[in-house]
Amino acid sequence: MNQRATIDDVAKLAGVSIATVSRVISKSDRVRASTRTQVLQAIEDLHYQPDASARALASGRTYTVGCVIPTLDHSIFARATQAMQTVLSDAGFQLLVGSSNYESNTELQVVRAFQQRGVDALVLVGTDHAASMWDAVTQWGKPVLLSWSCDPRLPSVGFDNVTIAKHMTEHLLSLGHERIAVVSGFTANNDRARSRIQGVRQALSAHGLRLPKELLIEQSYNLHGGRLALQQLMQLDQPPTAIFCAMDLLAAGVLLEAQRLQIDVPRTLSVCGIDNHELAEVISPGLTTISLPTYELGRITAERVLSALSGETIPSQTILPFELIVRGSTAKMRATKRPRISHAMHIH
Repeated sequence: MNQRATIDDVAKLAGVSIATVSRVISKSDRVRASTRTQVLQAIEDLHYQPDASARALASGRTYTVGCVIPTLDHSIFARATQAMQTVLSDAGFQLLVGSSNYESNTELQVVRAFQQRGVDALVLVGTDHAASMWDAVTQWGKPVLLSWSCDPRLPSVGFDNVTIAKHMTEHLLSLGHERIAVVSGFTANNDRARSRIQGVRQALSAHGLRLPKELLIEQSYNLHGGRLALQQLMQLDQPPTAIFCAMDLLAAGVLLEAQRLQIDVPRTLSVCGIDNHELAEVISPGLTTISLPTYELGRITAERVLSALSGETIPSQTILPFELIVRGSTAKMRATKRPRISHAMHIH
């Protein structure tokens, strides 16, 4: 059996010193391009793999970054996470990902596990964190960044979810809709969901309107949740003329259930979402939505992490832009009688 190649073997094959090989591995700028090429070729020829523990001992770093996301089920988190992985990998870092399932105790356990593994930095999602979590990260002594939402206590890269929801609600109001329902994910431990509801309320209030309790539905972030929400709303004595969904998967579920119930969208009911999920363009009718640059979110977050690890001062808050995309699921309100459904029509 062939012995595992060592850094000394690489140095001999490339005709350079061990220190030069080490600088190439750590991506130091103090190596000529031609020398770097020689070393990289020797590494490939020998199938050399640097010893992570030795590298960590020598540098004081593990070249890993921990990221805790609320769930692994949503593609919107996947896009941002993939962007982080790409940027960090190019810089020689490995991204470690854990899920909290929107539970504060689980989040703290994952963070402590990452800290015990010696990660060089942490990325958290949102601003809803238990007091014990804030203590664990603010007293840690290593870079910690927030993503998706902004909070002055830590460097943040995110979106202004209140303004996003206000903008979409203003679109519905401009079409003449006043009885607007909101279908949201569960708001517990989810500041993004609460902020979007707040944005809807603010837009309605500016027009002398309000969001009645019966028009606010919390459901799981999936197609089934959207379908159940529409069933519930259509049983009201005064169903909504428009539905604001806090994310596109919920909106797609609403659209699918509207088709099943033979509710004409958008002539009878307008529906919109947030995220610009790939479903938004292909579903019929096309979904009016807010496009969020989630890949850019991940890329910028990773770049901020690398800057912080290099000792640079990074911005305290970076709020990313968004874009309203109007498709066929929203239209001017028509004086049409709203359908209602009975309990017998429920899906399970």
